Amino acid sequence: MRWVRQERRCTSVIQITIQTLRTRLVKGVHEFMFSISGLDAYRDAAHILHDIELTIPTGRFTALIGPNGSGKSTLMATMAGMMTPRRGSLTLDEKPVSTYSKRELARLVSFLPQQVQTPAGMNVRELLVQGRFPWRGWMGGWTATDEKAVTDAASLCEIEQLIDRPLANLSGGQLQRAWIAMTLAQDTPTLLLDEPTTFLDIANQLSLLDLLATLRDAGRTVVAILHDLNQAARYADFLVMMRDGRIVAQGETSDIFNDANIEDVFGVRSRTIIDPATGDRICIQSSRQS
Repeated sequence: MRWVRQERRCTSVIQITIQTLRTRLVKGVHEFMFSISGLDAYRDAAHILHDIELTIPTGRFTALIGPNGSGKSTLMATMAGMMTPRRGSLTLDEKPVSTYSKRELARLVSFLPQQVQTPAGMNVRELLVQGRFPWRGWMGGWTATDEKAVTDAASLCEIEQLIDRPLANLSGGQLQRAWIAMTLAQDTPTLLLDEPTTFLDIANQLSLLDLLATLRDAGRTVVAILHDLNQAARYADFLVMMRDGRIVAQGETSDIFNDANIEDVFGVRSRTIIDPATGDRICIQSSRQS
């Protein structure tokens, strides 16, 4: 699990960091599960989500997939408490999301939207510090726990060498890694990531997905919107397939990643096979419906 796959990169620090995360999560174990029933959501007058029924499995890697405009980002923003559904219920740990204070919810769920506004005049470390806001007291004192969370996040995303660099001087990929590190510094049991591989080259996309899988293995619940079908099939335990604001299929990846569902959701003909090297399902020979 490395951002750039170089064999000379020592992974011992990262392994220790993951073990620290696993230890923090095991203490006071509690299952924070999203449950959604009969949910409708609107953006202005546009009816985006229709009668969503969904339970996000705890401690798993869930991928939301579907064509552009299918409602994936709206669903994730609603789960993060950034949008209020018009109808239906949305609960976290059997408590309506709307009843959590912003600080309470931010201690349970970290959310990285697809589009973020990069703060002017801020460097990488200052951005990561923002992730600690839910945990800081009203006096705003900085603690050893805060410092370790920031250091761990920078290490996991391999941006230690960028820590003092202004955000304005980063490449698109470096900036994306900094935002992901800020999300990790928030140190929540659940991560919601809207297209986290944006701006990353293929090597760094795979390294990020390796990292998310490792965080899942350490006990976190990961929900990510992904566009690459084969990456979703390889990394996600659970898939939610959406089209036109509705869930077309949901379930274990091995059960629902198939030709019929891909054609139904994306409008393409394909053939799914088992990769003999990894045992993962992969999609090949796609073509548009005639």
